[in-house]
Order: sequence, then C-alpha cells, then structure tokens
Amino acid sequence: MKKPNVLLQSNPRSYLILFIWIFLIVFAGRFVVKDALPYYGFSEEVFGRFWEFKWSLIGHVSGGLLALIIGPFQFWKGLRSRYLKTHRLLGRIYLIAILVGTISSTYLAWTSALEIHWTWALSLQGLAFAWMVTAAMAYASIVRRRIVQHKEWMIRSYVVTFAFVTFRWLNELPALRELGTFIERGPTEIWVSWTIPLLITEVILQWNRK
Repeated sequence: MKKPNVLLQSNPRSYLILFIWIFLIVFAGRFVVKDALPYYGFSEEVFGRFWEFKWSLIGHVSGGLLALIIGPFQFWKGLRSRYLKTHRLLGRIYLIAILVGTISSTYLAWTSALEIHWTWALSLQGLAFAWMVTAAMAYASIVRRRIVQHKEWMIRSYVVTFAFVTFRWLNELPALRELGTFIERGPTEIWVSWTIPLLITEVILQWNRK
C-alpha cells in the first residue's frame, strides 16, 4: 500500500501559525538584544534619565523579558500534552514575571513617567493594568477548569506582553518620528502598542467561535 504524503496532508493553517511564531520570535529577539539586554550592564549612559529608578526599570524589563520568552512555550501543544507539570510550572513563572513587571511599571508610572508628563504616567499605568488583568483572567479561567477561556485569555495576555516589542518598533518608524519628539509621541505609541493588537485579536477570537 502506498504511504500517504505527509506534506500534502499537513494543515496549511499549521504552517501559517508556525511562520507567524518564527516571525514574532525573530522580531522580539531583535528588541531583546538591542533594547533590553544593555540594561543589565548597569551603565548610567544606557539608563539615561531613568538612572535614579534603575531597579524599578530592571524589574519592569526583567518581568517583561521573562514573560516574553515563556509565552511561546505555553502555546506549544506538545509541551502541554507531554509535560503538563512543566507547562504548569512555566505558567506560574509567567504570572510571577507579570506581577513583578506590573508592580515595577506602576511605580515607574507615578515617579519617572509623571516627571515627564501626566500622559506618560497614564499610558504606562494603562498598559500595566491591561497586562495584569489579562494574566489574572487567564489564571482564574484555568482554576475554574474553563480551558477554552483560559487559552483565549492567555492569547490576550501575550498580545499585551508583546506590547514591549511593538512600542519600540513603533518608535523606530520614520513616519511616526516626523510627528513629534519621543516625549510628545511616546504616550500615544504606548496606547497603540497594545490596544490595536488586542482589538484585532478579539475580532479573530470572536470570529473563530463555534
């Protein structure tokens, strides 16, 4: 009997999802190397105006970086099905990372960000709130054994987590740089970095509901 062609039987949607993940990992990797890792050199030149708040910024960056790295593994079906204990452990670390990042973000919002302008404080606090709420809802869903809801909230949570990358990408766009200085456009970029992706995500989630 002739063996079926595995490639022909593969779901094109699986290839699309794999391509998206590879793109996101490479995209995020650039941010990690260029913008996140330099902070761990503890150079005053790198921290700039945030030198006085360096430990809060390290907490913010570390929480975001850890959640960013763990996220893809939590969506890996093979890990969930074969190593459930590892999946749960990583989930707890993911939540702790977001908690640390949120506390640090909140402190930065009402100290260093507020020194710049109240719009900076509000935008950073808004991101921190969305980050914590989406993660908390993912946790509450799995505690109640609502698997589908848990998956959906984890997707939302990671979309907000990815805002750390999206924000820096937006800041580098030449078209946006022409709209004003970093101080002037920063708060808007923070809002856009998570609200628009989250809206698109919600449309997709609702569209795929059976």
